[in-house]
Amino acid sequence: MVSKEQKRAALHEQLQHLRSLTNSHALNESSIIIDASKYIEKLKQKVERLNQEIASAETSTAHDPLPMVTVETLEKGFLINVYSAKGCSGLLVSILEVFEEMRLTVLEARVSCTDTFRFQAVGENEEERDAIDAHTVKEAVGQAIKNWRKGGDEE
Repeated sequence: MVSKEQKRAALHEQLQHLRSLTNSHALNESSIIIDASKYIEKLKQKVERLNQEIASAETSTAHDPLPMVTVETLEKGFLINVYSAKGCSGLLVSILEVFEEMRLTVLEARVSCTDTFRFQAVGENEEERDAIDAHTVKEAVGQAIKNWRKGGDEE
């Protein structure tokens, strides 16, 4: 039979695990649970937003859409994702040129240009005094895609 002390220790261990998973700095049990609840709500919102972006991208795929762009703010820099259901010759160069203009340093990147175009990069601003936000990065990448498309249409 499991003693009360063993049950209490197991509960404490599970709460500490929950605390670490949700990046909570709370010390008491109720605060850990509240922080976990808030974390779950944020994740739900993020999933909903991503589902909407995916649905939007899928509905516009039939009309030869522009590649989908998402930008998230990280602790230091940004996570930039660009996706297109078809290959996009020359698009990578256009995106990297925008990074250079914005003085974003690419810390890590993954690119696939076979049947589809997928680009994921972690970038940070070289000069912190020129503060830029995720929206600005997304707009700049979006403009680079539009310019790339115009250049491709003229050829």
